[in-house]
Amino acid sequence: MTNRWNKFSAETEQRLFDAIDEDDVADEHVGLPAVIDLQCTEENIRANYGLCLQYWEDGFTRTELLRLVLKQLRNGGLSKQERMQYKYIRSRYKHLRFALRLYSKKHESRMWFSKTTVFLGRYQDAFRNKKQENVSFYGKLLRVYLSLPVWVLVRYSLRHIQLDSVKSFIAYRQQEMRNLQALIAKPLLTGREFHDVRKIVSQQVSYYDTLRSIDPGNQEAFQVSRFLAAINGIMGDKHDEMVADDLAGVKAYSEPTALEPSLRERLELLLARYPL
Repeated sequence: MTNRWNKFSAETEQRLFDAIDEDDVADEHVGLPAVIDLQCTEENIRANYGLCLQYWEDGFTRTELLRLVLKQLRNGGLSKQERMQYKYIRSRYKHLRFALRLYSKKHESRMWFSKTTVFLGRYQDAFRNKKQENVSFYGKLLRVYLSLPVWVLVRYSLRHIQLDSVKSFIAYRQQEMRNLQALIAKPLLTGREFHDVRKIVSQQVSYYDTLRSIDPGNQEAFQVSRFLAAINGIMGDKHDEMVADDLAGVKAYSEPTALEPSLRERLELLLARYPL
């Protein structure tokens, strides 16, 4: 375990912000390498986690986020700019949660941090869809999870983690893709299974986004990240629709649905090019 991490430039952080911001934008013209190269070094793993941690730490303060949560909880009056600020803070949480699952030896996000990330998402769903009961429930939970004692504990745990070895890191990524292969072998997916597919894709794209931000000359990392971003964007729009339909009582989240043919085609191409 360590608390010494590389310090990256503002330009590197900005490249990561731009890469993540593009993750919902589908680029129809980006393909994949004939074979995706999975090789990396211990320094790649260490640098990637360090940048993800710095990106989270530098992006906002606890009091800024808590102010947004409490304002929404009390009067539901977040401005358009404040909603955008909330969205970007939440994206920093999500990116660091992916980093914890990718690079840590246990491949898991610590409880307090993981729960906070989940609650930030459910809170956003609640106020987007004007579900006041859910706004009240998750707002009160976040007030606790963003309290100073919890914040100190979380920040310490994030800076003191054990990173995985190169061999285990590659094996973990391959297993995730085998899980993806098993999921899309089904003709119909429930909302939960659809979400699981998207989580695997999002985690993979987070790796390549970070890699290309540190090394902007890495064309393969750029290519794979943009291909995955297209899948991520399509799935994100569909998932938002599924959540909204469930909250409105139009269609249950648990009701199985077929993947769109173009989405399935992209996922199958990804698996074909990914060494398993």
